[in-house]
Amino acid sequence: VRALCLAALLGALGASGTELTLELPDSDRRCFHQELESGIKFTLDYQVISGGHYDVDCYVEDPNGKTIYQETKKQYDSFPHRTEVKGVYTFCFSNEFSTFSHKIVYFDFQVGDEPPILPDMNNRVTALTQMESACVTIHEMLNSVIDSQTHYRLREAQDRSRAEELNGRVSYWSVGETIILFVVSIGQVMLLKSFFTEKRPGSGGTST
Repeated sequence: VRALCLAALLGALGASGTELTLELPDSDRRCFHQELESGIKFTLDYQVISGGHYDVDCYVEDPNGKTIYQETKKQYDSFPHRTEVKGVYTFCFSNEFSTFSHKIVYFDFQVGDEPPILPDMNNRVTALTQMESACVTIHEMLNSVIDSQTHYRLREAQDRSRAEELNGRVSYWSVGETIILFVVSIGQVMLLKSFFTEKRPGSGGTST
């Protein structure tokens, strides 16, 4: 039973899905396509890691061109959906509203329902044993840990990007202050020097 439980947990952890981090230039749009059967559940999770105000436009279209999800200037979101028609589904990330900010976008695209961790679990008429109940609990806790790790990893990347951006701004401001201080110092020295400069009278004139 323990071996069966371990194998079921490992199989559940290997669920079908795609994770990708992409660079989205300013005034640009990136689209992805996935062919799906009817009645299949999919979930799209995304988050902007860096760039501008950490926002992006996102929309999803079904094979008939119908928009089933659309959000503008979102920092992060999650969109679960069960397909109604078979065909190619398209989801796009757009940065067309920005004219100078590049964005780094992370997304996770999960397809299909999670299989039961135990054989015939959905069709059982008897209660789960203590070992099976422990397997289910551990599986749920592992899923929670994976979600938390992903969340904190993205937050760490976002905070690091903000810290690097702030550090760059502080460095540029320090250089600017240094240049301004240098120019003001030279100006003050030249102004003070002009106060104490002896002016010689002109040599031109008439003599008698």
